[in-house]
Amino acid sequence: MRPLATAQLLILLSQATPLVTSQDSSSSCLDYSTRSRTRHPPFSPGRHALSSARPSPSCRTFNLSSLESLLGTLPIADPDLLRLWQNTYPNTLDTAIKWHGHSNSPDSEEELTFIITGDINAMWLRDSARQLQSYLPLLTPSPSSDSLAGLFRGTVNTQARNVLSAGYCNSFRPPPESGVISDEEGGDRDVVRPEYDRAGVFECKWEVDSLASFLELSRDYYFSTHDIEFFGRQGNWTAAVRRVVEVGRGMQRGTTYGADGRVLESGYSFARMTTRSTETLANDGAGSPVASGTGLVRSAFRPSDDATTYQFLVPGNMMFSVALAGAAVIAEDLGEQELAGEMRAFSREVREGIEKFGVVEVVGEDGVSKEKVYAYEVDGFGGVVLGDDANLPSLLSAPVMGYVAGSDPVYQATRRRILSRRNPYYADGEVVRGVGSPHTGPGMIWPMSLVMQIMTSEDDEEIRGALKQILGSTDGLGLIHESIDGWNSTKWTREWFSWANGLFGAMIVDLAKRKEGLLRESFQ
Repeated sequence: MRPLATAQLLILLSQATPLVTSQDSSSSCLDYSTRSRTRHPPFSPGRHALSSARPSPSCRTFNLSSLESLLGTLPIADPDLLRLWQNTYPNTLDTAIKWHGHSNSPDSEEELTFIITGDINAMWLRDSARQLQSYLPLLTPSPSSDSLAGLFRGTVNTQARNVLSAGYCNSFRPPPESGVISDEEGGDRDVVRPEYDRAGVFECKWEVDSLASFLELSRDYYFSTHDIEFFGRQGNWTAAVRRVVEVGRGMQRGTTYGADGRVLESGYSFARMTTRSTETLANDGAGSPVASGTGLVRSAFRPSDDATTYQFLVPGNMMFSVALAGAAVIAEDLGEQELAGEMRAFSREVREGIEKFGVVEVVGEDGVSKEKVYAYEVDGFGGVVLGDDANLPSLLSAPVMGYVAGSDPVYQATRRRILSRRNPYYADGEVVRGVGSPHTGPGMIWPMSLVMQIMTSEDDEEIRGALKQILGSTDGLGLIHESIDGWNSTKWTREWFSWANGLFGAMIVDLAKRKEGLLRESFQ
C-alpha cells in the first residue's frame, strides 16, 4: 500500500475537527457481532443514511489519538462516504485487539498481541498482518508498548512464536499469557500431517501467503521505523524466518513423482470430514499432483481458506517472492548475510517460476487475437485455472503487493480478464459488479475486490463507479461485508470482517494522496 507522505499527514492532522460518535445503549459494552448487525444513530445525512458503527470510546479495544485526529481531516465531501470511512478505518483498533501484553517468560520483555479477525475468535497470520498494515500511514517509532509501534511489535512476536510452533498452519488460538478463552472447535477434528500442537492452533491449512504475511508485516514495521534492535532483541524472529525458508523450500522441492516415477509422500496433507469439496484435499489429503522443477511453492489452500484446484497458487507465490526479498533487508542489517542471501535466491527462483509457468497465452476479448495473462493456479503439467478470487493476495492486487507495475502489459491483460465475465467468479448485479469467490458461491460479490479495483486504477470514472457501488452495498449498516448478493444488498455474509473494513479505509487514505479531487465530489 502507498501511505501518505509524513508531511501530508501532519498537515491533515493539524486540521482535525471533532467527530460524531455513537454511544452504546448501556454501561456495559455490547458484543460487536451483535452491535454490527443493527443500525445506530446518528445516521449520515445522505441518501444511504448509514449507521454509526463505532463502539463508544470506553468500549474500544485500542485508542490511538493520531487516528482520531486523521478521521476528522480528510477532505471527503460526500456524507455517506465520510461516515463509511470513519466507521471502517478504525475497525481493527476499535474492535479486534483482543489482547496486548507481554510474554510470561522469565526476564523477557517480549510484547505480544492477539488480533481476532472480527466475528471469529482466532488470529490468522494473513488477516492480522493486513489488519495492521492499514495503519502504516500512522506508524512512527516508539518504545512504548501502548503505542501503535507496540502493537506491530507484539503482532510480529506472536506470529514468530506461531510460525516456530506450527509452520504449516494458518490460524491460531490466544497466547496462554492472555487469559483469553477460545472454545470454538476450529480444526480439532482434521487429520493433518505434520502433527502440531492443537492447543495453540485454531486451524492448520497450509497457505503460502500465511508465511508471506509474517515476512511482509516484519518488512513494513522495519521500513517504517528502522528499529533493527527489535528484530535482534529476542532472537525468535531470525529463528522464525529460518523456519519460513525451511517450510517454503520443502513445499517448493516436494513433488508428486520421483525420478523413477514412484509416487512420493507429500510433506503436508489435510483431510476433513465435510460436505464442501473446497474444505478438504483430494487424493487422501495430498492434493492434486504437481510437477517438479518449477521453482514454485505449493499451496494446499487459497487465501479464502478454500482448497486449491492446482497447488501452484500464482498470487500466493507472487506475494511470497516479494516478501522474501523485503524481509531479506532485515536479515542483512542484523548481520545474517547467509540467511539474507538464501532469501533473495529463493525469491528469484519463485519469480522465475511464475514468469515461466504462471504466464499463459489465451484468446483475447475479441475472440480471435491472442494475449498473455497470469494464471491463477497451475500444476506444472499444463493444468491451468484462469480468473481470480477476490481474497488477497489476488492477481488483481499484484501491483499493490509490489510484484509488478500496474502498467505492465501482462498484468493489464490479466486485469481486463478478471474484471469481466471471462472470469468465472465475476458477476454483474444491480447493486454491485465485481469478483467473488467459491468460498461464498457464484453471484456473491466481495467488496474487497472493488476496493482493489480502485487501488489499481488511474481511471476516475472507474473509481467513481466502484465507490458508488460500495456505498450502496452496506445494507445501511455502514460496514464492509465479506460478500454481497449482486442483486440484493440485504443478503450478505459476515457482519464483522475487520480486515475488509480496514482495507476500505486504507484505500480512502490512498485516494487522498492520488485522487484527492474525487473525495471532494458528491456520490448522492
